[in-house]
Amino acid sequence: MGGKKKLSLKQMERMQMRKAEGEKKKEKEKEKAVKEKRLTGIFVPDVKGEKILDELKKMRVLTPYAVATRFNIRISAAKDFLEQLEEDGLVQLVSGNHDIKIYKAVD
Repeated sequence: MGGKKKLSLKQMERMQMRKAEGEKKKEKEKEKAVKEKRLTGIFVPDVKGEKILDELKKMRVLTPYAVATRFNIRISAAKDFLEQLEEDGLVQLVSGNHDIKIYKAVD
């Protein structure tokens, strides 16, 4: 009466090929995911480093996001870094609220 129709040999062969290709793609995606995964450091750059200070002076505005992307650190670490620079007198707070603070380099 009802029920699933029996597949031809060619149709079964195609299904097996597609299944094998799908499994290969999944394996490749897993390998890529493992390779692309990288740990961003929580380490704050050295405040006394001349290269870092030169980079900061080149930037017109210092925000946590800009510093984090420039030095490849987390935003929380960039916030701490900017606060430390402000305490040392190397940057000056221009504006800000509880969400974001904007600094500029002191010449």
